Amino acid sequence: MGRPNVLLVTADHWPASLLGVAGHETVRTPTLDQIARNGVRFTNAYSECPVCIPARRTLMTGTDPRTHGDRTFQTELPMPDLPTLAGSFVEAGYQAYAVGKLHVFPQRDRIGFHDVILVEEGRPQYGLTDDWEVYLGDRGFPGRGFDHAMSNNEYATRPWHLPEDCHPTTFIARETCRAIRRRDPTRPGFWFLSFTHPHPPLVPPRDYLEMYRDTPVAEPPVGEWAHDEDALPYRLKLQRRGWAKLSPPAVVDAHRAFYALCTHIDHQIRLVVGTLREEGLLDDTILLFTADHGDMLGTHGLWAKRLYLEGSANVPMLLVGTKDDERVGHHRTDDRLVGWQDVMPTLLDLADLPIPPSCTGRSMVGDDPRSHLYGECNEGHTATRMIHDGRFKLIYYPIGNRVQLFDLEADPHEFVDLSTVAEHSGVRRQLTDRLVAELYGSDLDWLKDGELVGLPDQDCPLVPNRDLSIQRGTHWPPPPVDPPDPAAQTSKLR
Repeated sequence: MGRPNVLLVTADHWPASLLGVAGHETVRTPTLDQIARNGVRFTNAYSECPVCIPARRTLMTGTDPRTHGDRTFQTELPMPDLPTLAGSFVEAGYQAYAVGKLHVFPQRDRIGFHDVILVEEGRPQYGLTDDWEVYLGDRGFPGRGFDHAMSNNEYATRPWHLPEDCHPTTFIARETCRAIRRRDPTRPGFWFLSFTHPHPPLVPPRDYLEMYRDTPVAEPPVGEWAHDEDALPYRLKLQRRGWAKLSPPAVVDAHRAFYALCTHIDHQIRLVVGTLREEGLLDDTILLFTADHGDMLGTHGLWAKRLYLEGSANVPMLLVGTKDDERVGHHRTDDRLVGWQDVMPTLLDLADLPIPPSCTGRSMVGDDPRSHLYGECNEGHTATRMIHDGRFKLIYYPIGNRVQLFDLEADPHEFVDLSTVAEHSGVRRQLTDRLVAELYGSDLDWLKDGELVGLPDQDCPLVPNRDLSIQRGTHWPPPPVDPPDPAAQTSKLR
């Protein structure tokens, strides 16, 4: 047998808990559940920086945020001068194709892929009409992808407004199937299938929303530490107040729509697996499914990402090897700590290719699991940091010098904050020392004589949301385009 093919599948905003195989009682994910049984599910997988652009830089370079240079979501920051995942496969003779969301700048930077069919969620301000929007025009719906009027960063919902073949999930899966069929049969293939959902807008096709119409939805759990909003760390108060408080029926609607988007993705993955089977490639293909981060979905009264609570930072990580690959096996779970920086070295390792020395990640099928994982997201007043040792997780919020500590083995839903419990002071001290050792740059301002002192606490007033969480407008005729300076390196909150 020659070198294996590789199919890397990512979703956006998919928490690790939202899989039937992970014990979720509502969401329907038959395809991903079987994929998990066909290989190994890593239960302690985390996004080192749980927001789209930094996470994708980690994925595509096999490096942590400190190495690749973004922990804040810098929309106009070019990719670092590092070997990429696609480039490493291409150097080894692979054909490499990507379909869906890359989230790089400039947007047509192929970052090592031979070709990219791009779906960038309506960002013409960066000088691009993406391939999905071109398809909509060809179908007779130019500029109408966002006529549903739902925001890309809110939790109002309605059914998809165009034919199902125009939905970005369907388009991305279909184009991936075509890329597989158009491959050069004399070379192995590396395919990156990057779905834009279940990230809002919450606009699933009507048939998928109907699947959940009568499904009971449990009320999001709230830990004992989260009931008093005024007592929360500043960063968590900011997150709570940044999204309008949804009524109980609206919370149920948001969950049903989110689950519907997940099931739509799950079903579309079936077509890709079926295409690999019919092309005679399935037994010789490595498959990995993961997500750039999760979504709090109302847990502890919080929504969205950028936090190190489980709903935001813990991500699915499902790995299937080629047929009879004993390094991966099947019907397995693995509780070692893994992150997105580990995807690149894992896939290269399984393909028996060299791992660039620039990678800070390590192979998930190797015999050298890490003892702890560090996470960093944002700077200044919105910063938060994480240190995780596989059982205990410490989260640090510099504003107010606040800490949370959770025993995820005994308390997987993070109901009880142990940071002030005397019998856990030793664990807190040990994890704090590890976190301090990871700090650099402006984070060093949080230290005095080697001890964390953080930054002064501050008020968290309500602020208006004038742009409706970056609401898209009409895109026909095309909106004004003002491509930014490629050399600019700005940091914008999404």
